[in-house]
Amino acid sequence: MARHHPDLVMCRKQPGVAIGKLCEKCDQRCPICDSYVRAQVLVRICDECNYGSYQGRCVICGGPGISDAYYCKECVQQEKDRDGCPKIVNLGQAKTDLFYERKKYGFKRRL
Repeated sequence: MARHHPDLVMCRKQPGVAIGKLCEKCDQRCPICDSYVRAQVLVRICDECNYGSYQGRCVICGGPGISDAYYCKECVQQEKDRDGCPKIVNLGQAKTDLFYERKKYGFKRRL
């Protein structure tokens, strides 16, 4: 995700024992490079990213997690899996702009 959106910030703290989860939309995706191929190593996230209401959430988009997250083979070979917790901690410019544009023009969510 961070490859395509340079304004997203990853946590990068020391990972703990908690296993990262992915939602239905992000299933089978590497959290570092967004590839869908050759899942190899289980993603570990820090204790702060797995605390309270954040427990069991998707590491990429924050949705409800349904499956375990894995790093792809390329990220493991380049040792990107050792850089720290891969959880995205901010929304990014595009999502915040969308929120304020909807608020400005009074658009409501569809049911």
